[in-house]
Amino acid sequence: MANFEKINLEKGMYQTGRSLTEILEEMDPSENYKGTALEGLDAFSRQLKRFDIKVSGKGSDTIEKFFATTDSAALFPEYVSRAVNAGREEADMLSDIVATVTKIDGMDYRSCTSSLTDDDKSLKRVAEGAFIPTTEIKTSDNLVRLHKRGRMLVASYEALRFQRIDLFTVTLKQIGAYIARTQMADAVDVIINGDGNQNGCDSVTPAASGSLSYADLISMWSALAPFELNTVLAGTPAMTDLLTMSEMKDAVAGLNFQGSGKMITPLGANLIHTTALTGNNIIGLDKNCSLEMVVAGDVAVDYDKLIDRQLEKASISCIAGFAKIYNGAAKKLSY
Repeated sequence: MANFEKINLEKGMYQTGRSLTEILEEMDPSENYKGTALEGLDAFSRQLKRFDIKVSGKGSDTIEKFFATTDSAALFPEYVSRAVNAGREEADMLSDIVATVTKIDGMDYRSCTSSLTDDDKSLKRVAEGAFIPTTEIKTSDNLVRLHKRGRMLVASYEALRFQRIDLFTVTLKQIGAYIARTQMADAVDVIINGDGNQNGCDSVTPAASGSLSYADLISMWSALAPFELNTVLAGTPAMTDLLTMSEMKDAVAGLNFQGSGKMITPLGANLIHTTALTGNNIIGLDKNCSLEMVVAGDVAVDYDKLIDRQLEKASISCIAGFAKIYNGAAKKLSY
């Protein structure tokens, strides 16, 4: 069994482009702990155990515990990154609308796209020797626009040193939730206005201005064909109108909402409430082929400041952007 207690932790581990957990796992593989009391812990969690740092639950330590030694201080930025990521995951709605996530090392990235004409959407019989219809896949003209989203952590070490780690985790999770909400707004903006490649969202005309009917949802479903309407995004006003439709007062749909908190429309699509949409606007999309999320690295923290206890104005950020895969896989309904 590898002895994780002999690992020397230092700042340079954060300069490799990989997370500290990935580096520790390489140096101290978790598979070496099968059948032991440490089975089920990853390499980072084992390092916390090595220094007897309790980050949650009854008896949570104070932040000062991280800085008992220079080695244990090197764990603090990774703890911050993990707590922020936990907040992002708890507030995550992107997984409900993103078809794929692409991780890149640099800042320049061109997605690929395929434009479908009405002729492309139809499945035609191909006679022997006849021309076979083609689907052209090409690189987008413009780069994916990446946005840096995050918060500046402003606090002195003296102000935080005696605070419980689990209480500090709550604050970090809120930073993660903020990042998740702003990235959701970025994604909705790309769906509506396009990713810079002249691919804004097509609109569906409502039956009557100022009111929403079930017939409008049918029109949106029809306009998406041959794509599948499996996700509907709505802001607060539109969500209110949707939930008060007589067709939405279905017993099965109500039980699903009470049991899981997720609403399903009569058309079988997941209904998602987002503050990124305002007014009487609804977006219907096929989440399986509408949007690509491009991520440049993981959550980034000012590791050197955190390790040196210079918490004043230490940034926590994440860089990501979105690109459309099939432009016709999303429609907007404004009423």
